[in-house]
Amino acid sequence: MSPTIMAYELAIATGQTLYMVAASTLFAVLLGLPLGTLLFSTHALKPQPSLFRTLSAVINIARSIPFIILLVALIPITRILVGSSIGIHAAIVPLTLGAAPLFARLIDNAYRSLSPGLLEAGFAMGTNTWQMIRYILLPEARPAIIQAITLTAITLVNYSAMSGTVGGGGLGDLAIRHGYQRFDLSIMIITVMILVLIVQALQWFGDRCARAPATQQD
Repeated sequence: MSPTIMAYELAIATGQTLYMVAASTLFAVLLGLPLGTLLFSTHALKPQPSLFRTLSAVINIARSIPFIILLVALIPITRILVGSSIGIHAAIVPLTLGAAPLFARLIDNAYRSLSPGLLEAGFAMGTNTWQMIRYILLPEARPAIIQAITLTAITLVNYSAMSGTVGGGGLGDLAIRHGYQRFDLSIMIITVMILVLIVQALQWFGDRCARAPATQQD
């Protein structure tokens, strides 16, 4: 492969990876934030033991499924939702469903890390469940939530590379097709370097965003 073609293929694959990570992170947050909040609420705010145990079990089961197996298992659902089981758009479905349970558990842990005194103060002021979530949990847990989003996005970088094994597109697909099947070691090395840079950039940006509220308060 000529350097020009290699650079073009790498640019396209990097853009596909960034698109898949961004879209699946957004959808995972939209699904996981309410789910994690509901999980915590049924445990600490408005206890409902049966619902809490059910939600916790579902999340744990979903998290225990290896992503490569989830990719294959969700092919029928992906075809129904997207119309295809290959390509970057199709990869977003398993990426989202694989990351949402992880993010939900991270949100639950973020709420649990808050001081119990915050909840006691909220209850003492007569706040209802929604007010407790809106005005106490979400603002106080904001740095931890941002870190949870960062961790989820980084996990999705790894997942997106794995989706290349089933034609998901992106850097993983490029590494499989050219680096592995055609024995092009340079492609393998470059794709790994790009993935490392993406992860480092995500972590740096997430750390800055998580520190921003505390800096502003000072």
